[in-house]
Amino acid sequence: MKKYIFPSLLLAIGLTACSTPANKEYLKIEAPMAKKVSEELTIHGDTRIDDYFWMRLSDEQKNAETPDEQTQQVLDYLNAENDYTQKAMAHTADLQKSLFEEIKGRIKKDDSSVPYSKNGYSYYTKYEKGNDYPYYCRKAEGSEGEEIMLDGPALAKGFDYFAIGGNSVSPNNKFIVYGVDVVSRRQYTLRFKNLETGDLLKDKIENTSGGAVWANDNKTVFYTKKDPQTLRSFRIYKHELGTDQKTDKLVFEETDPTFSCFVYKSKSDKYIFIGSSQTLSTEYRFLDADKPNGEWKVIQPRERDMRYQPMHMGDHFYILTNQDAMNYKLVKTPIKASTKENWKEVIAHRPDVLVQNVELFNDFLVLQERVKGLTEIRVMSWDKKTDYYIEFNDPAYESGISTNPSFDTKTLRFSYNSMTTPPSTFDMNMETKEKTLLKQQEVMDEFFSPDNYVSERLWAKARDGKLVPISLVYKKGTKLDGSAPLLQYGYGSYGASIGPGFSSTRLSLLNRGFIFAIAHIRGSQTLGREWYEDGKLLNKMNTFTDFIDCAEYLIANKYTSKGKLYAQGGSAGGLLMGGIVNMRPELWNGVLAAVPFVDVVSTMLDETIPLTTFEFDEWGNPKVKEYYHYIKEYSPYDNVVAKDYPNMLITTGFWDSQVQYWEPAKWIAKLRANKTDNNLLMMDCDMEVGHGGASGRFKRYEKTSLEYAFLLSLEGIKY
Repeated sequence: MKKYIFPSLLLAIGLTACSTPANKEYLKIEAPMAKKVSEELTIHGDTRIDDYFWMRLSDEQKNAETPDEQTQQVLDYLNAENDYTQKAMAHTADLQKSLFEEIKGRIKKDDSSVPYSKNGYSYYTKYEKGNDYPYYCRKAEGSEGEEIMLDGPALAKGFDYFAIGGNSVSPNNKFIVYGVDVVSRRQYTLRFKNLETGDLLKDKIENTSGGAVWANDNKTVFYTKKDPQTLRSFRIYKHELGTDQKTDKLVFEETDPTFSCFVYKSKSDKYIFIGSSQTLSTEYRFLDADKPNGEWKVIQPRERDMRYQPMHMGDHFYILTNQDAMNYKLVKTPIKASTKENWKEVIAHRPDVLVQNVELFNDFLVLQERVKGLTEIRVMSWDKKTDYYIEFNDPAYESGISTNPSFDTKTLRFSYNSMTTPPSTFDMNMETKEKTLLKQQEVMDEFFSPDNYVSERLWAKARDGKLVPISLVYKKGTKLDGSAPLLQYGYGSYGASIGPGFSSTRLSLLNRGFIFAIAHIRGSQTLGREWYEDGKLLNKMNTFTDFIDCAEYLIANKYTSKGKLYAQGGSAGGLLMGGIVNMRPELWNGVLAAVPFVDVVSTMLDETIPLTTFEFDEWGNPKVKEYYHYIKEYSPYDNVVAKDYPNMLITTGFWDSQVQYWEPAKWIAKLRANKTDNNLLMMDCDMEVGHGGASGRFKRYEKTSLEYAFLLSLEGIKY
């Protein structure tokens, strides 16, 4: 690895190299052209012609030992795209290797998490040098004897992909249940282990969401099963140790296809909750954890546009809800009278503050709130003598309530990081406000210091007058005169707020002169629930225009210039990438689109595809004419036309269950057939993985290195 010696020297080299023309050798390589087989798709009297509909394979076809003719044609096409990408990026092979080693080199090889205590044991995970997977460990309190509950490296051996879902220890500390996925479709098999003997039990439960919840009898667990086709979590079963899965009892079935369900245990360990959830509504039922064969009771029947989430302490359920409170409020209700007419307000709704999370203690109530786009932690005593916010100094940061399993404590554990400060875990005495730093992520780079980087919080005016926050970071010494390349990241869906957090990986770009910016566009909840509502359904276009308006703001204020601006987004953020290159392709020199959701109309019309049915309230149901035409306006695949497009690298996984591989495959085929430019257009389809990419601690950074090499190559940066 050719390591940089002085960051300032490397920055100077990188900026000088920016003036070097990007490599154009790919023009000598023949790009794959997919065959066209016209498929007419008609609804509401409107007909779309899909020339690449043939690329869609069923699960049966994908899993068949011998591929049929169609399957082979799809595989041949995907492999041809991969081959083209490899050849087109061949000139960056050394750079990719250097980036990979550089990124990997910043990660501490023998690392462990901050332990937390529960039921007489201290729990943590740890990595050892040379291993891609962690050990799941515990120690009896007061003892130094380490017990490895799950040996990640041994369990993962022999698998191309391996992931452990949830894991949970029985109340008597004797057994652990955990989920395993070796395909990357988020369909987990539950296994049980006797922690006293080390023996794996014969019990084996297939096709689950990955976790299970123990009843207090230490022999009964509740788990969620998925629909094998749509992957919707729709049934909760009860299993007793030592029995066959076939005899498990169904305790709840979610029959509404727009809802999914899940199961968890209260912090008090007194109750087990079953939740049913969709975009607009939730419903919960509860069971005494001491009586696994008892009767489940509904807390509050579901209502349209009402979401709530229960917690238990003492004689009450505490409920976070949006009932008459767009940004949520906290109420409490007696356990024996839990319906909404009995709810008593604890924390009132505030139109300028979004309540995201709540932690209950015997003497304190802690709220995680979003205020002016940033996460704040508010500490209050039940006697109302104490009420304060924890102070943070960075202009853009994210904080959050961490693991706090005990009620009877005055210590709050919370997390903090910013775009210049690595992830940090603190314990704080809620009475004295004294903080103790338990751990800060080590960046294994002798030249790294937070003081070498600058973070800013900007506000861009959108075309309708709304102010959109931008979080931005760059290396000190980077010129803000329009000459710096800038990577703009966005998501903007499901109310997911992308925090302005730290990334040691990102340093590889910052140290080479890039500026990195997150556009906190509508569709997230960065500025509260209204910010989300204003970026979904028939307001979805705001997501795209916000991102474009942020880009133009960054150019106008000389953080970058049009020829040096790049964009990145994945999944629903890949939809964002598809939208912006259709709407304003000339703004971007290069675009990274990961597992992009781009064939929105066709996917949302097909209820057999995973995620479709319970996303109607996010995108709209195109079987309704109004939504069909609106979605069609922005659906990236449906709006590809003959014009110039920016350089693009699209990544996907053949086994992706969230965004099926055929969406990006069809998209790139249509782009290549229509684009009128000579810019680089590539797709990397990993034939072994799904939506989350490669498993293991380091392998995922091979893809990151490819993406970074793509950007750096476009800038003429070779080092």
